[in-house]
Amino acid sequence: MEICEICGLPNELCVCEEIAREVQTVKVYTVRRRFGKLMTIVEGIDEHDIDIKELTKELKARCACGGTSKNSQIELQGDHKRKVKEVLASLGFSSDTIEIR
Repeated sequence: MEICEICGLPNELCVCEEIAREVQTVKVYTVRRRFGKLMTIVEGIDEHDIDIKELTKELKARCACGGTSKNSQIELQGDHKRKVKEVLASLGFSSDTIEIR
């Protein structure tokens, strides 16, 4: 059985990711891309503490849109600011630390 180096618990019981979700400040905003299309950008998530690929997959599924993750930020096609905040809050992020611009 492997032990987590950070919290000292077995990997099955590790709480590092849950703690990291509560303390991170996440910014959600939209930008206009080529041909006038809107993109929702989610940034401020630390890739070392949270699996950003898995989070991107979950956001894309819940928002029913395409998207990608690069440069430690998540890009979703369309305007999904409100929905992203709801999904992040349901995944354990503190709603007080999610900033929508």
